[in-house]
Amino acid sequence: MKNIKFLLLGIFFAIVLSKTQAISWYRFYEMFKFQSFHMYGIIGGAVVISMIFMQLFKRGKIKDIKGNRIYPTPKKKGLFRTIIGGTFFGLGWGVSGACAAPIFVIFGFKAIPAIILLVGALLGAFIYGLLSNKLPN
Repeated sequence: MKNIKFLLLGIFFAIVLSKTQAISWYRFYEMFKFQSFHMYGIIGGAVVISMIFMQLFKRGKIKDIKGNRIYPTPKKKGLFRTIIGGTFFGLGWGVSGACAAPIFVIFGFKAIPAIILLVGALLGAFIYGLLSNKLPN
């Protein structure tokens, strides 16, 4: 019962993704062809909200479920690793027509495409795990 708020938040997130059409292959297609601002608006809004929450974490205003302060770990900077990682992420996103975040929301609408996306995402994470020690830092 203690974690019911996280279940409700997840359900709310799924509803928002589906109502904003952020799970629509056609919306991703439009975005990658620079034909519509729709997905850029959603992604931009997510970036702004993430920036706000990150500042709240850093200032100790938001705590974890046990009441402990959250300390965000700084990421290593690197142009090459960002370009390579972003390229692979973008290629996967463009080929599949879906981001990793809404896979389970897509599952609620179309099971077979969601299973294919989930297997692809897990396979990509597994390959990254195998190669992570050999990749540039």
